[in-house]
Amino acid sequence: MSIINTIAILISLAAIFSYLNHKYLKIPTTIGLLAIALIMSLGIVVLGKMGLPIEDQAITLLKGIDFNETLMQGMLSALLFAGALHVHLEELIKQRWIVAILASVGVMTSTFLVGFVSFYIFGWLGLDIPFIYCLLFGSLISPTDPIAVLGILKTVGAPKSLETKIAGESLFNDGVAVVVFLVLLGIAGVGGHGDHEEINAASIAALFAQEAVGGAIFGFAIGYIAYRMLSSIDNYQVEILITLGLVFGGHALASALHLSGPIAIVVAGLLIGNSGRKFAMSDKTRDHLDNFWELIDEILNAVLFVLIGLEVLVLTFDTTAVIAGLIMIPVVLAIRFFSVGVPVSIMRLRQTFTPKIIRILTWGGLRGGISIALVLTLPAGEYREALLMVTYVIVVFSILVQGMTIGKLVKSR
Repeated sequence: MSIINTIAILISLAAIFSYLNHKYLKIPTTIGLLAIALIMSLGIVVLGKMGLPIEDQAITLLKGIDFNETLMQGMLSALLFAGALHVHLEELIKQRWIVAILASVGVMTSTFLVGFVSFYIFGWLGLDIPFIYCLLFGSLISPTDPIAVLGILKTVGAPKSLETKIAGESLFNDGVAVVVFLVLLGIAGVGGHGDHEEINAASIAALFAQEAVGGAIFGFAIGYIAYRMLSSIDNYQVEILITLGLVFGGHALASALHLSGPIAIVVAGLLIGNSGRKFAMSDKTRDHLDNFWELIDEILNAVLFVLIGLEVLVLTFDTTAVIAGLIMIPVVLAIRFFSVGVPVSIMRLRQTFTPKIIRILTWGGLRGGISIALVLTLPAGEYREALLMVTYVIVVFSILVQGMTIGKLVKSR
């Protein structure tokens, strides 16, 4: 199937599912889309068991879509830029320490704790998964996805400081988690960063600095260039095109230079969303830019969550892996509670936080498409299929259950 037909089918499904959700379910869009896509996928399986060939056609369609490539090299940069555009830098600076700690130390703490615990749980269940792959699982399940929860926080009147903490952490921890994942992939000997024997503490530190710090510097540089271009003209069509070039061209160039594309785009987005919006745009351009990127954000999110729901059709179903996923749900939540609770409790000695902040950050730390995309980066084999099923179970629970109930938790604070 051609790429045009594939895109046409996905956008059409997203449009139909969005209509059904808005008309009948009336739940947050991303959650509704995932739920409807899952129901449709199960319906396709049932029809396939009844002899209709629709299941084979659906599987053929999905196998023609590289989920990892689609999200990590295409959609993610646009989603991160759209999110960063509306994060107020002044508020982010106020929350800089908690955001920085959660997005760095929190991610690494979660990575190693999940890795250690999952190694023993998987072994107890009979899943013979090497320790390095358990650490990879820890790194891919640690980043949080703000897409579903931020809309809910706005509708229930969550404090701006709380929105900034969740948005800031999730924007940056995506980039940090990808860097950690790449480092571990290199240690496993399948990451393309060198042979296993060449991996040592110095090379790990150098790779981390190159990807993360280099990505941030590169993001500031391309963001500043775009800012200067925006400030020199007043034509909203051209200015929107400049931001598109910044997002997709910047991400591609960062990847080619072996820098973190996600971190680069977040930094560039923060620069354009703050200094660019204030000093480089007219009111007309600002309104058009906001509307454009809000629409892009909605469309890409819709397609992404439809894809996540349909991915169940291409999973290799294994009862043991499903049980492992169900067991890992409370484990991942408990580790999230610990990695959030410790730094917040320490920082509470010197500053005030929103009531129930630890519980809100824990339950509001949804897992999303980036976790599935990263697990699909693993080389084909028995380890990937088991870890994909475990990851999928956690992601679906996170979006459907946590996403549907986080609003009540915030309201009850």
